[in-house]
Amino acid sequence: MPKLKRAEGEERATDFVESLDRGIRLLGVFGTIGAPATLSDLARAADLPRATARRILFTLEHGGFVTSDGKLFTLTPRVLTLAASYLQSSQVVTVLQPVLDRIALAAQEISSLAVLDGDEVVFIARGSPTRVFSAGLDIGYRLPAFCTSVGRVMLGQFDDGDLTARLAAMQREPMTPHTVTDPKRLLACVRGDREQGYSLVDREAEPHFRSISVPVRRYDDVIVGAINMGAHVDRVSTAEMIERFLPLLREGAESVKSMLL
Repeated sequence: MPKLKRAEGEERATDFVESLDRGIRLLGVFGTIGAPATLSDLARAADLPRATARRILFTLEHGGFVTSDGKLFTLTPRVLTLAASYLQSSQVVTVLQPVLDRIALAAQEISSLAVLDGDEVVFIARGSPTRVFSAGLDIGYRLPAFCTSVGRVMLGQFDDGDLTARLAAMQREPMTPHTVTDPKRLLACVRGDREQGYSLVDREAEPHFRSISVPVRRYDDVIVGAINMGAHVDRVSTAEMIERFLPLLREGAESVKSMLL
């Protein structure tokens, strides 16, 4: 007897591992709590039954990802191996890191690489003019896409219909008094940035910070990320960003286009 053909999407649904999904969700809530937490706190934050959270935590503890003093649970540095695996396997990071270092040295400013993750941007690499600690956006840092220069140049990849729907659906809480939240104004901002090939956002994501970004495109013109430079408003003007930073960013993005697959 011939096998019945599965309906589209049925195989994917049956292959879903709920316990793994819950474990990942529980790992994620450690970042929202920001401190050692009790079992009850973690279960509540992850919206999981206490008994389920307990089994997951003990499994993570056995794997070395979580430690506990018997009451409070904290992540261990071993969690960083998960992030390291992504960074080491990401072609975008591998290709862009030398570019970030080069333009950061030329501008004597920090440069960053971000990718779009849903309605947020995630910074996944950065270059510094010196190999010592300097203030800036840490790797893994997240911000809303709608009010950041990296976010707006990446949102420019969507056609106007998709973009309108995305902007209307996403949360648009103001980050500062300057944050543009009206979807019609945002649509105009993204369309304008798409046309000019860069975005300059002034004090919308952080009160005293402005940044300029360009999209990173692969060989077929698909946008796979964005690189930016930012600075305190008292130190670097918008005119200087356009005159001094923008050419470096554009050259850097163009130099890797043929290398990204």
